[in-house]
Amino acid sequence: MRLNLNCKDKPVILMLLLALIFSFQPLFAQDGRITGVVVDTKGEALPAVTVSVKGKSRATSTDANGKFSITAGAGDVLVLTYIGTNAKEVTVTSEKTYRIELTESSQALKETVVIGYGTSSRKAISSAITQVKQEDLNRGAIADVGQLLQGKVPGLNITASGDPNKPASVILRGASTVNSPGSPFYVIDGIPGADIAAVAPNDIVTIDVLKDAAATAIYGNRASAGVIMVTTKRGKKNSSIVSYSGYAGVEKVSNQLDLMNADEIRAFLTRNNTNFSNGNDLGANTDWMKAIERSSAFSQNHNISLSGGSEHGTYSASVNYFKKNGILQGSSLERVIGRLAVDQYALNDKLKFSLNLSNSTSNSNNVPLQNVVLLQAAKHLPVNPLYNADGSYFENFSNLGYYSPLAIANNAKDNTKYNVLLGSFVTEVKLPFGLTYNVNLSYQKTSASHGEYYGSYYNLYAGSGFYNNPDPAIGVSHSLINLGKNGTAYRSELSNTVKTVETYLTWNRKFGEHSLTAVLGYSYQDNVVGDGLQASTINFPTDNVGYNNFALSNPYEVRSYIIDFGNSQTYGKTLLLSDFFRFNYSYKDKYLVQGSVRRDGSSVFGVNNRWGYFPSGSVAWRITQEDFMKSQSLFSELKLRASYGVTGNSFGIGAFSAQLLYGGFDRYYNSGALAQALAPLQGQNPDLKWERTASTNIGVDFAMFNNKITGSVDVYNKNTRDMLFRYRVSSALVPGGNIVANGGSINNKGIEVSLTANPVSTKDFNWSSTINAAYNKNKITSLKSVYANGDSILYTSPEGPGQSGSTLQILKVGYPLGQFFTFKYAGKDANGNSLFYKRDGSTTNQPLTGVDYFYAGSPQPKVLMGWNNSFRYKNFDLNIFLRGTFGSKIFNATRADLSNVAAANANNILRSAADDKITDTRNYFYSDRYIESGSYVRLDNSTIGYNIKQPIKSISNIRVYLTGNNLFVITGYKGVDPEINQGGQSPGIDYNNFYPKTRTFLLGVNVSL
Repeated sequence: MRLNLNCKDKPVILMLLLALIFSFQPLFAQDGRITGVVVDTKGEALPAVTVSVKGKSRATSTDANGKFSITAGAGDVLVLTYIGTNAKEVTVTSEKTYRIELTESSQALKETVVIGYGTSSRKAISSAITQVKQEDLNRGAIADVGQLLQGKVPGLNITASGDPNKPASVILRGASTVNSPGSPFYVIDGIPGADIAAVAPNDIVTIDVLKDAAATAIYGNRASAGVIMVTTKRGKKNSSIVSYSGYAGVEKVSNQLDLMNADEIRAFLTRNNTNFSNGNDLGANTDWMKAIERSSAFSQNHNISLSGGSEHGTYSASVNYFKKNGILQGSSLERVIGRLAVDQYALNDKLKFSLNLSNSTSNSNNVPLQNVVLLQAAKHLPVNPLYNADGSYFENFSNLGYYSPLAIANNAKDNTKYNVLLGSFVTEVKLPFGLTYNVNLSYQKTSASHGEYYGSYYNLYAGSGFYNNPDPAIGVSHSLINLGKNGTAYRSELSNTVKTVETYLTWNRKFGEHSLTAVLGYSYQDNVVGDGLQASTINFPTDNVGYNNFALSNPYEVRSYIIDFGNSQTYGKTLLLSDFFRFNYSYKDKYLVQGSVRRDGSSVFGVNNRWGYFPSGSVAWRITQEDFMKSQSLFSELKLRASYGVTGNSFGIGAFSAQLLYGGFDRYYNSGALAQALAPLQGQNPDLKWERTASTNIGVDFAMFNNKITGSVDVYNKNTRDMLFRYRVSSALVPGGNIVANGGSINNKGIEVSLTANPVSTKDFNWSSTINAAYNKNKITSLKSVYANGDSILYTSPEGPGQSGSTLQILKVGYPLGQFFTFKYAGKDANGNSLFYKRDGSTTNQPLTGVDYFYAGSPQPKVLMGWNNSFRYKNFDLNIFLRGTFGSKIFNATRADLSNVAAANANNILRSAADDKITDTRNYFYSDRYIESGSYVRLDNSTIGYNIKQPIKSISNIRVYLTGNNLFVITGYKGVDPEINQGGQSPGIDYNNFYPKTRTFLLGVNVSL
């Protein structure tokens, strides 16, 4: 209630105030005004903490700087409460000023966990969910959410290169399909399928990883790879907070290929009685890898956030700027993210409106033909100079497939501007009888403006066998790049939009010792992908134009040139309709039951299989709530969980995957004019449906020794069947010879362990330690379908020199995805030439490709580990984080190609090949000789910080910190780095395309006003 006094006679006001003071004076004769500040364990101010006097009707809350003022007398007890912390009582003495520290709730099971279409307390869930808080995310020059979670979640396998423009590969509980094994499904602030690029790391509050089907089935046919729920910051009532965080960092290459220098390659050729091929030795000593790299790469990040609220509404707004230069010259990422979240309450907080807006704009500069540049830099001879005497690039076209990496990179451009607009409007109404009704409207638009330009310098490469160097996958091999004369340009302007309407009713009631929460909802999602245009052109008057002005090109002068308008299947419109239901039942907070079902209907499937059902169920028993556990003191919490559910996967297929498609097949002359010929490209499949993944999970959560130790253990078994796959069959059977169909199955079994301990906790010193580990076994259990009855598929063809047609991996029943299948090395013969085993066990110098192959190890890691230690001493804090991977294998095809001693007069080689004789023409053949252990332990992050508490009146806290990333790695791997991509269909392949890893040092500051 607000009292307004409007009186022109000031003496009257003064008399009224004096009367009030004297009338209340007897009430406060024994009490006085005391003040204080409330902080967390890091010394940072806590706003909106409730401060009350025990047994009296006096209460207040802390302001934005954590300060409070309240009337209390000696002997009174102050009670302080705050979400996520332990309540604290402080007895008032004769002191008038107090500094009070609140600690986080030691019972992790009390935490709020975000689940699909709602939240739950940790103690009430019966499924496998791991939560990572903002303060526990990885630190460093990171723009990708995947890297923020590396090593933090048991069972989450994340691999990343040093490329600032390449997102990390994220695989949860093993690859669930051979159909482009992908990342989990992201839900941001309740928006399903949101682009994670729309979120700045500074704006994240928590990330909840939903792992078993009981947690993920509520998202139906998009959930088989897991679900990641991201919650961002929101304002708090009766507070006002302004904060800034920023850092500047410098990166340097952490490791290089161990290539020979000029003296070493000359000595090697001399020992082998040979010389450089014509035109190669020009007396130089060039490090070609360093020539394409920056000596140092710089990064910076700045985030300003404002948040607060009144009695009837809250707000949170932020702006984030991120800039990171890649260690390869020409590569960089610049990103700006703006975010606004507003909550407005009405009708005594029974009606809530929420508006969320986020816009992310990225500018990515890529190294043109990056994989080719890396390949050429690795193979170039150090005796070659970078430039000729006249300043032109050194080229030696007498060497087959030999081109200047500098010339390739510096005479081309590759740029992508990517924008994500994300918005949602949520209405929540609290109804009688424990009912809550939600309507969520969301809109997402992602647009990409991409341009590539290859200058007139590329005319030199025409007809010289200029090949690309693609990342390996099924059906992928290198191919000739035919660029037109006088510059070639590509341009595309494409956008995707997602419109979603979700409405659901929640019923939450308690009946004595029974508790029930039920959710019933409906979802409508309209998707449009590839809306826009793309084209190519050639023949520019000058290279200065680049890809910015197609009007200045003249492609029609080149009669053989055909303008590339892109893939005819780029555009697509799909519709997803869903109904879902979930209930959670609890009896005495002791016995927990959860069940859910989702019905999905999608237009991407065949007409006979548009709808699918995805059920799940789970139970839990909180054993410590039983009477027979009351007398023990070992466990403060012990909960046993079990779950089963079915989820689906529809990723990897589009609007036309089940349709009969015609497209451009060839061109022919019609009355003297060149016309487009059309032919079937893909057969129709009315029975096409989603993949189905059935998952069983048994777990236990525990807290011991008065919550000094907490943890969980999960055992799971995950089976995927009806995998989506593009089959190549006879054109007599299927028009076009291609069809997308279901077939085959894959299994993942594993165990996950997480343990957190707080060994020391005193007023001045605190030490907490968290370790997690996960074991997973991946196995293909079937490859049969209506269109294929085989049990094996050979793939991954790097096509190194003289090895066309050779493959490195096999899809094979009984073996994991990515199983290596290659020659078996048998050492050297008497003349120093490489020997290989034949299938019959004998040895030969000439093994047969695809015939004399052996199973040679798996790229799938057996164990993933993360270990985090946090220390606090007074105002200092230290964090040390190590992570490791154990039991995986890497096919080091880079080392194989760079061991080609027979071609050392024209291409550089590794120092490790120095003992091979130049007469050994097969020493570089792909074989298990080049399969190495991928195990490693990495000191991934170490941060030391210092908190300056209220340096001046208007600043509540300043934290200054220094962070080091990738400080060292312990490994036996001979390549650049053992963290090889684990995503996609060809995990564990290192093939001349590995973006250099870096070591980073950051200096940062956080300021709270």
